[in-house]
Amino acid sequence: MTNESPSVCPAVLSSEDSPQENGVHTNQYSSISPPASPVAQDEPFSTYFEERVPIPDSENQTHRKNILFLFSFRKLWAFTGPGFLMSIAYLDPGNIESDLQSGAAAGFKLLWVLLVSTIIGLLLQRLAARLGVVTGMHLAEVCNRQYSTVPRIILWLMVELAIIGSDMQEVIGCAIALNLLSVGRIPLWGGVLITITDTFVFLFLDKYGLRKLEAFFGFLITIMALSFGYEYVLVKPDQGELLKGMFVPYCAGCGPVQLEQAVGIVGAVIMPHNIYLHSALVKSREVDRKNKKEVKEANKYFFIESAIALFVSFLINVFVVAVFAQAFYSKSNMDVNAMCNKTGSPHTDLFPLNNNTLEVDIYKGGIVLGCFFGPAALYIWAIGILAAGQSSTMTGTYSGQFVMEGFLNLRWSRFARVLLTRSIAITPTLLVAIFQDVHHLTGMNDFLNVLQSLQLPFALIPILTFTSLKSIMNDFANGLGWKISGGILILGVCAINIYFVIVYVTALNSVVLYVLAALLSVAYLAFVAYLAWHCLVALGVSCLDCCSRVSNRPAVLIEEQSEYDS
Repeated sequence: MTNESPSVCPAVLSSEDSPQENGVHTNQYSSISPPASPVAQDEPFSTYFEERVPIPDSENQTHRKNILFLFSFRKLWAFTGPGFLMSIAYLDPGNIESDLQSGAAAGFKLLWVLLVSTIIGLLLQRLAARLGVVTGMHLAEVCNRQYSTVPRIILWLMVELAIIGSDMQEVIGCAIALNLLSVGRIPLWGGVLITITDTFVFLFLDKYGLRKLEAFFGFLITIMALSFGYEYVLVKPDQGELLKGMFVPYCAGCGPVQLEQAVGIVGAVIMPHNIYLHSALVKSREVDRKNKKEVKEANKYFFIESAIALFVSFLINVFVVAVFAQAFYSKSNMDVNAMCNKTGSPHTDLFPLNNNTLEVDIYKGGIVLGCFFGPAALYIWAIGILAAGQSSTMTGTYSGQFVMEGFLNLRWSRFARVLLTRSIAITPTLLVAIFQDVHHLTGMNDFLNVLQSLQLPFALIPILTFTSLKSIMNDFANGLGWKISGGILILGVCAINIYFVIVYVTALNSVVLYVLAALLSVAYLAFVAYLAWHCLVALGVSCLDCCSRVSNRPAVLIEEQSEYDS
């Protein structure tokens, strides 16, 4: 069978030839329709949602000219859900570990980096949501139609690597939390198996209704807020130092260690697979893409919801940074060893008798909280980590399904897709859990953070490319300001993360690894250059448009034909 995807540059219909409805062109928001499928067209294929949430009508909407000035809490509630699921990626165990390490290494001085990173993340998530709303397709599906075969496969593999790396951190985080809660009785590999099992169970909660699934994620976010908020109240951070660190973009007395932590914050907050996820989640709302007002309204409410969700995630991250900044900044291993020994902790040997600055991860973080503030602090910390790991593992699985079905155009049963995406991500995690000790996972987390950093261009460049194309976004394509600021933001984020990778590689002290890294870097940079070339053409650098498939010509209606040749 053959199923040819439409080109990105279809023949152009004039606006006079386009059918109109309610004063707007009914064709322009269908310019890249979902592909024809052998399944019945009246029962759309989906992964995350078997239902679509209806949007209530606005009162007196017909008497107001500009939809942007209308606001309805009922409508905001109807659109609430996708942004909070997206925000889970800002609260996963990798982020929590980055938070506590920055607090222990730099005190409150890097809170402004966390704030700026969250704002940048919001702007990038806005692009992802707009792509999904305007086109009715998520980023992986659009990539499948716009890139040729070889680049598309490479892009899919890179995104899968990012998902695997993120999933390993999330599942290991759950396993560490279970180990802490069981006082070491549940080994790391046992925690991984438990996480795999309960994730399968929770993933099918949407069978009971989409809103119930979203409520469950809201419950997990609430647990995180209460757990880390308890630690915050217990430690009583200095509010003046906290506000100074948040709003004064300066780091007095900082050195390479603090700089590395700052870069790590950016890499932990902005995650590549989350762009793909958010562009898919927004499809769960009933929006008539042929109606320009409804599309504009959906974009507005999704942006408001995302801003609220990321504000909540920012506060939770601040709780963690502040706790470790107040209690453990400038503490030495000897200080912690003495306190743990005094309180009778069985984990005193984790902290050698030297004056080196304390280095912590999410496991040791729980231990030192227990030594300084009592067992309750340790167990409540573990509950928060468990909620963070469990929720992010579930959203990571959804990301894997969207990416796989979008890039490969899979039409398997839902269970088969969940099983495949789980297996791809869980297998390396289980191997690490079997052969690695729970006390020595920091090196693995550093490597996984580098892996995430390397994958960022494979999400950020495509989302800027496609949201800048009029042939895809029509009236909702990025304006000049968004193109310039988006390009600068993405260039800055990628440059910061490349610096992080260089710091990591140069610390390996191995000629063989240097040579291998150099060879991989050439291939990596060549592919990034290819994506950047397409992006520059989309941004309007027409002199580069020699044989690119992208175009900024006006979009038209593409009527999908359900014809399959045997």
